[in-house]
Amino acid sequence: MERNTRKTLTGTVVSAGKSAKTIIVAVDTYKKHPLYSKRFKSTKRFAVHDENQVAKLDDVVVIMETRPLSKTKRFRLVSVTSSKEGNN
Repeated sequence: MERNTRKTLTGTVVSAGKSAKTIIVAVDTYKKHPLYSKRFKSTKRFAVHDENQVAKLDDVVVIMETRPLSKTKRFRLVSVTSSKEGNN
């Protein structure tokens, strides 16, 4: 895959520091019910490769699709867009 055609997503870090170079990112999407047309929020959690271990809990991050890195990791960290004050 070319780098500019890979899927990029924005989400919130919900787990960090429990396993080496891996974070869990929750991505929220809004879907519309096909019959009743009501919008509802759907949350999906992705295991993300964080090479330099820079992301902390509650950070908003951008992730990008990549080749399979392990059994569950298919995304890598691109950047940390905003971080919560007071994180160490």
